[in-house]
Amino acid sequence: MRAAGVMSADAEKAVLAPVLDALRAICDFGPITRTPAELPDVDLLITGWGCPPITAEVLANLPGLKAIVHTAGSVKGFVTDACWDRGIVVSSAASANALPVAEYTLAMILLNGKRVLERARDYRATQQIDHYDVPPTLGNYGATVGILSASMIGRRVIELLRPYDLHVLVHDPFVTEVDGAESVSLAELFRRSDVVSVHTPLLPETRGLVSRELLALLRDDAVLINTARGAVIDQDALVDEVSRIRAVLDVTDPEVLPPGHPLWRSENVLITPHLAGSQGNEWVRLGRHAADEVRRWVNGEPFSTPVPAQRRERIA
Repeated sequence: MRAAGVMSADAEKAVLAPVLDALRAICDFGPITRTPAELPDVDLLITGWGCPPITAEVLANLPGLKAIVHTAGSVKGFVTDACWDRGIVVSSAASANALPVAEYTLAMILLNGKRVLERARDYRATQQIDHYDVPPTLGNYGATVGILSASMIGRRVIELLRPYDLHVLVHDPFVTEVDGAESVSLAELFRRSDVVSVHTPLLPETRGLVSRELLALLRDDAVLINTARGAVIDQDALVDEVSRIRAVLDVTDPEVLPPGHPLWRSENVLITPHLAGSQGNEWVRLGRHAADEVRRWVNGEPFSTPVPAQRRERIA
């Protein structure tokens, strides 16, 4: 079985380099290129960050291609309708990439429940401790966490929240029941939650979904966490609300926000540089997932994390 890779040099070094020996033991693997035009005809393609779209024109030069293994999360922007239409089977590392995003989200929920970052800043300034001079809303005991979308990451967050004394709500228009969470309407999620964590994909119908009206429903000092896509939130409305609520934004619209943007200046906003997904040694997990998928395909087994053609319209 012949396989090759197409991705950026950075993705090759971070994701594929640690598993190259494993891949070469499984199949006839190589080369790794930056553009599909340089690819020889292969049976399987391993794609990653920096891969151009696999269009009908690309496929015309790859008549033997039967499968694509994507080493990152969403295949949107890489796998085109032409791939689905030709019956090429596709696998994604979205499940492997979901774990660090969920871990980041859990950490931010718990840290913000204790107001760790703000209190550390105040402690540095005053160098005084007063355990009793805290608001009654501080702490994680009995707090309500709202999960917006029972996506792969949203469900993983719900699983990670199980050991804690928290009440978990979830809203997803396509899911009526999620184990470990109470399903509620969108407005109820924002009205009842101490923390709302956004995990909905960015689709035409979800752009600006977290609207001014929904943000206004959040209680004072509530926390909004976004690890999905910046455009899911009405960012102008968020600017107007962060004087009374807090926000943790791993994504913004655009990325990066321009200098002087009001969200940079707000003490109630923590902005991180889109780091929730796989980074550093976590990239190895993505490479190993890809190698495992290639091994399954070579052995005639179905992919463990396929991306069905019918999901193409709802891929984030």
